[in-house]
Amino acid sequence: MKYDVAVIGAGVVGSLITRELSKYNIRIALLERCNDCAMGATKANSAIVHAGFDAKPGTLKAKLNVRGVELMKKFCKELNVPLKNNGALVVAFSEEEIPHLEELLKRGEQNGVPELRIVKRDELKQLEPNIGDTAVGALVAPTSSIVCPYELTIAGVENAVTNGAEFIRNCEVTGIKRENGEFVLSTTAGEITAKYVINAAGVHSGKIAKLIGDNSVEIIVRHGDYYLLDKSQGTLASHTIFQCPTKMGKGVLVSPTVDGNLIVGPSASDIDDGDDVATTAEGLDKIYNAATKSVPAVSLRNAITSFSGNRAHPTTDDFIIGSSDVNKNFINVAGIESPGLSSAPAIAEMVEGIMTELTGGMEKKENFDPIRPEPVRFRHMSTEERAKLIEKNKAYGRIVCRCETITEGEILDAIHAPAGARDVDGVKRRTRAGMGRCQGGFCGSKVVEILARELGVPMNEITKFGGESKIMYDRTK
Repeated sequence: MKYDVAVIGAGVVGSLITRELSKYNIRIALLERCNDCAMGATKANSAIVHAGFDAKPGTLKAKLNVRGVELMKKFCKELNVPLKNNGALVVAFSEEEIPHLEELLKRGEQNGVPELRIVKRDELKQLEPNIGDTAVGALVAPTSSIVCPYELTIAGVENAVTNGAEFIRNCEVTGIKRENGEFVLSTTAGEITAKYVINAAGVHSGKIAKLIGDNSVEIIVRHGDYYLLDKSQGTLASHTIFQCPTKMGKGVLVSPTVDGNLIVGPSASDIDDGDDVATTAEGLDKIYNAATKSVPAVSLRNAITSFSGNRAHPTTDDFIIGSSDVNKNFINVAGIESPGLSSAPAIAEMVEGIMTELTGGMEKKENFDPIRPEPVRFRHMSTEERAKLIEKNKAYGRIVCRCETITEGEILDAIHAPAGARDVDGVKRRTRAGMGRCQGGFCGSKVVEILARELGVPMNEITKFGGESKIMYDRTK
């Protein structure tokens, strides 16, 4: 398989890069070692579009975060992805922490973040009535937003594929060599040749760089646990509520999600294995104790699941974006931790610029379509809209997931979309079937049945998330 560009890693960064490059008349392959896109840090993060006050002025993090906030509105509009501008608060719980807020305010102003201000307890209480009793003030960042990171990623991949890019799943890169001025990638999906390689492999980006002899990308795997709470808790906070950050990150947050839940986390601990995403009792205890300091009403009785993710912390403490010193046609996009999601559109724009310079200019497609059609969201429709939809296609009249009101029609759309779902979690991320209180306890078997039917495979071949994660092994009778 021969391409002009191979992008390694289908997280939010790799996916949006691929989408931006699909504007041009070049052959692009997006390579993902898992069974779907958004399988790494992208599906297990805080889902925050940060305003940009935290990053050190002058860094790529600072520059790309602020630019990313500007571009995120455009990207989400074109890709039909919900984006909610709810604002953020960094809360001080003692007078001793107020100078830290003042420092963040100064840093944010240097970074070009608009509308920042510090409020005292009385105004803070008006903004967030459920805030903890020991809170004395907060930095207010009105430009902060929330988004669904995996929906953004999926939409980006769908749009890229629609515009001619190829998405190759279960394609782990195991070796890279140079032949005739091109990169030859050994992968679990066969040999792939490309003139340019973009390394967006997340926690594994250092390993990928080493395959060409580039030892400059040093990544520390930083592990974080989260709780996701029921929608009954979703109104406890309207803003994203942070505590004063530490050297390990932005600390534990309490935030609503775009779908109406409440998310709490993350913890922060450095681990050796980038694939270890097991939650820990210690980490979960830590985030619960911290969360109840911010919002005492947070209750684990309403926790519907816990999960963890690993983020790629660079030893440079800044994003690593640019051509490798070993070979200029190998572009590292590494160390993308927070504010990576916020910066993703700007990172894609930056890599587009690097590629334009390397190639001497790429020819734009005349027929590039930036719009990803809005998916059916039955749960948000009026009674009249639902009736019209069902009249056209009766599959939308069959509710599969009762918790989230997800129809068979939506599941069929998810499977047959460009780069569509191939496993249960893929359906879950695209439709929210299984995202509710029962976590797929009632609808899971029906989703397996639909996947098997539509993909033309036996039910016992359907997996939860690819690999050996089979849901069913054999009939009991």
